[in-house]
Amino acid sequence: MDIREDIIFIVNPISGTQGKEAIIQYIESNINRNIFNPRIIKTEYAGHAYDIAAKAVDDKVSFVVAIGGDGTINEVGRALVHSDTALGIIPCGSGNGLARHLHIPMDYQKALQVINNANVRTIDYGKIAGHPFFCTCGVGFDAFVSLKFAGSKRRGLITYLENTLQESLHYKPETYEIENSEGTVKYKAFLIACGNASQYGNNAYIAPQASLSDGMMDITVLEPFTVLDVPSLSFQLFTRTIDMNSRIKTMKDSKITIHRATEGVFHFDGDPMIGPKDLTVEIIPSALKVICPPKPKRSVYEPHNILQHITDFIEGKPVSASIAEKHRKLMEMNRNIMKKLVKKNENTPE
Repeated sequence: MDIREDIIFIVNPISGTQGKEAIIQYIESNINRNIFNPRIIKTEYAGHAYDIAAKAVDDKVSFVVAIGGDGTINEVGRALVHSDTALGIIPCGSGNGLARHLHIPMDYQKALQVINNANVRTIDYGKIAGHPFFCTCGVGFDAFVSLKFAGSKRRGLITYLENTLQESLHYKPETYEIENSEGTVKYKAFLIACGNASQYGNNAYIAPQASLSDGMMDITVLEPFTVLDVPSLSFQLFTRTIDMNSRIKTMKDSKITIHRATEGVFHFDGDPMIGPKDLTVEIIPSALKVICPPKPKRSVYEPHNILQHITDFIEGKPVSASIAEKHRKLMEMNRNIMKKLVKKNENTPE
């Protein structure tokens, strides 16, 4: 009698920025067959990952692993909610927001080791206009860029940044009303992001205090800003301190409704969609089992102290080489923005 746990690996062969054959071969050679009875299935059409995962739930498969980007993970995850089947992740996308929040390694060999360890916890998920999301959703500029990015033939962080920089030069903030448990508040906003997890991906933390297990979402409102605000906003986005910026307003709630003047685009886990004027966003607590590393003993969820960062840079002792490099790239990116704005203004007739 085979007492091993059934596990299905769902591979999206076209997601992300890398091929999957090496990953498949590594899984076949290194999955712990003393514990697991594995199957590997490649998706063949849009929505196929959902269909495979839904059948796995019906067949009472213990684990389903998504090999792909945030879109693939969303597709698999929404088939597994409210079931006993746990979601595993081998991240291969351009952002990998949920995987990063859960501290799943970006290296597929290390990610498979996490799966072999089979540590399972239960997390919340969200819905916007009835569409499940596991990381973030929202309206405004990030949704607008997601729509542009969806049409790009090239993928990856550079393509996303190119779209972001280009569109930010002429995007106009909109007026929104947020109806929450305490009443209704009106904002003119560049974007409104609702975070179940803390980041968009690529360690860009739009909701630094967000938790996957508190039954709440963290709402971040970015109010209109000037080009002079861009350096600090960019730096704080990648150092988990954006909620300290004066242009940012934050709140927590389990359910809100976003009212806007017209129907338009919104996104869920980076996937854009055209939706109605009024969008209900809510958190469904403790509804998805996931395979992930145990929570670190020393909290890595606490936001960095930006004053310490500034002090370290002034003293010539950056906190880490990676943060220093991010800061250098952000400053270069901001200089390019300034050049584009100056050029645009020079070419604009008075």
